[in-house]
Amino acid sequence: MEGIPQQTTQRNPEEEAAKRAQEEEMRRDVMATVLEAAARERLSRISLVSPERSKQIEALLLRMVQSGQLRGRVSENQLIDLLEQMEDAGEKSQPKKSTIVFQRRKDPDDDFDF
Repeated sequence: MEGIPQQTTQRNPEEEAAKRAQEEEMRRDVMATVLEAAARERLSRISLVSPERSKQIEALLLRMVQSGQLRGRVSENQLIDLLEQMEDAGEKSQPKKSTIVFQRRKDPDDDFDF
């Protein structure tokens, strides 16, 4: 039994990287076919500012495509509506953030009543 190499369930790092790259390419292809040019450009700008939000939007679009909810291509206005719906849903699930108000004390030398 010593001469037989043990098979491990772990994958080779190169295989995992190749699999991730293939999934990323497939995701990009689906986004290219689903989104119009203006919507794709907006999504790429969103990914520059907030990559996690972009991933959420892409995951939602992929689910919609897989479930057959999308008919035709998504325009920029439809993408904006989707973003607003996600924003509204996010506000409902999360409590409002508290705000901090700074009240600065006046300096005794700030008297203007000469």
